[in-house]
Amino acid sequence: MTTTNRRAVLAGLGAATAAPFILPRRARAAGTPIKVGILHFTSHAPAMIAKARGYFADQGFDVSFVGFQAAQPMAVAIASGDVDFGMTAISGGLVSLAQKGAVKIIGGALQEHKGIEGQKILASKKAYDAGLKTPEDLKGHSFGLTSAGSSFNYMADMIARKAGFPSSDIRFVPLQKVPAIIASLKSGQIDAWSIVPNIADALAKGGSVVEIGKISDYIPDYQVTTVFTSAKNADHKPEVVKRYLAALSKGIDDYNNALVYKKADAKEVDEVVKIIHEYVYSSMPLEKAAPRIQHGAMLVNPGAAITMSSVRSQLEWLQGANMAPKDVTMDQLVKSGYVKEL
Repeated sequence: MTTTNRRAVLAGLGAATAAPFILPRRARAAGTPIKVGILHFTSHAPAMIAKARGYFADQGFDVSFVGFQAAQPMAVAIASGDVDFGMTAISGGLVSLAQKGAVKIIGGALQEHKGIEGQKILASKKAYDAGLKTPEDLKGHSFGLTSAGSSFNYMADMIARKAGFPSSDIRFVPLQKVPAIIASLKSGQIDAWSIVPNIADALAKGGSVVEIGKISDYIPDYQVTTVFTSAKNADHKPEVVKRYLAALSKGIDDYNNALVYKKADAKEVDEVVKIIHEYVYSSMPLEKAAPRIQHGAMLVNPGAAITMSSVRSQLEWLQGANMAPKDVTMDQLVKSGYVKEL
């Protein structure tokens, strides 16, 4: 799909996709408890907004959030039933759980789009001063990961491929949690990393980290994160899944309009930022956190639409790198029919 056509499709999603399932008032009052996994990133704002503005309650849910610091633990929590829904990157662990019939992807979330701010490639100031000026210079340098098979691993591998050298020429350093990667990059213990723009820009402003490139130049239309749930929900509780996606989609619309499309008025932007601030940069004053939250927000696909070609590419990469079972199929990984496929 061309960029122009993709944008037209995305523009047409949202409100039409967001409310395919509306409960009667009596049913909405029940408030079925569900747990939603989040990372404390701006990219998880749609769920935060949907809870704060009653969109989940309107669909009959009483939502509580469970915080994580990496993608794989969230996938494990959903597989075990400790969490009902999540939004995070595709990892080797997620694919393995899908093969076992434990989890299913049901939609798309954060995605790279040309012309819209996206994930940035960073170098420590120490490595930058030593010659790491562009992503093509990554050969021979270290790159931070949460774990092998994570989205960070995938991004670095794709950079290496486009730059014309094997990813084995990069020294990958698994550090388990995002805060640990940030600390290692700032101190120069690792040379490079890639992350969403609000975190990247905050790090670059500190002086110990330098931006050296953009992921969209290396992985066009990259489906960075997906929405997923247990296979039990996806296969046997379609009404629950539809209601969840309907509420989440309204949160996506509010987030995109305020921070990505910039269609909202100042009052609406302030309200959205205040909601996000309860979970993101909550340890700093709102006036300091607000610019970080607003700047560089990435597009979350309206209606939780999903780019299947990107999901397939990630699955094939994981299998080719022996980080996921080779016999896992797209049907095992993704439950089609809930959202628009781009």
